Amino acid sequence: MILVHGAWHGSWCWTPVTPHLAARGIPSIAVDLAGHGLNGRPPAGRSARPFDPAVLATELSPVAGVSVRDAAEALVDRIRLAGNGEPGVVVAHSLGGVIATAAAELAPELFAHLVYLSAYVPVAASVGELAASYHTFDRVLVADPAMVGALRLDPANPALRDEILELFYGDVAASEAEAAIALLSNDAPAQFAAEKVPVTRDRFGAVPHSYVVCTKDNAIPEALQRRMVRDIDAVSVTATAVVTLDSSHSAFLSRPAELAAVLAEADRQPTAVTAHTSCI
Repeated sequence: MILVHGAWHGSWCWTPVTPHLAARGIPSIAVDLAGHGLNGRPPAGRSARPFDPAVLATELSPVAGVSVRDAAEALVDRIRLAGNGEPGVVVAHSLGGVIATAAAELAPELFAHLVYLSAYVPVAASVGELAASYHTFDRVLVADPAMVGALRLDPANPALRDEILELFYGDVAASEAEAAIALLSNDAPAQFAAEKVPVTRDRFGAVPHSYVVCTKDNAIPEALQRRMVRDIDAVSVTATAVVTLDSSHSAFLSRPAELAAVLAEADRQPTAVTAHTSCI
């Protein structure tokens, strides 16, 4: 099982889930997307002393040139390597859904099942277009994405801490949420949110898939998650199996055991996950 994080996060965020998967006999690896974790670089202004917020607001991002295609090709390579060329279950969270969608269109033969966890699926519109009416991230971005080439956070800014907590970690234990904020990166490539992902029914649309709706998500509201399920259904051979979790945006931190149980079902029956309508 391949675990894909979202914007500003990294492979680290899946750490609470992997032991629960292992206990169920499911091997898993978490990967760093292009422009993130070990594949990313922070803006110099983040650590400059004296610190100048104006520099952070205007400095071109080191990951500005990373495209959806770049990240999707890198993810395909990781999936192929991890499975020795055999198909596997891929789980994508938040902005990672953009990259997983593009990867499934590129190499559908590597996807036994694609699980979206409160993820963006820009098959009908870009992430920017999907999120425009909700304004969830406007209050935490510290730079114009068009200027710096990135969706830029400043997790170290105490004035933004409560907003970040509310968006991502509403039901996460305080100590774990603080640790997660300290691990967030500053930049996610702006192109991830700007590009619509073109997909076809006989490639992406033929990949078995499900969507885990997080009902307490303040970053991607439930209504938007369900809209994206309808968008997937419009281009897919089979209807999306929908599972609900009574969770914030970061179910991997707040409900790792319950999430592992959902993912285990996808692993057991990759082509036919049972849909649930009640919260787990």
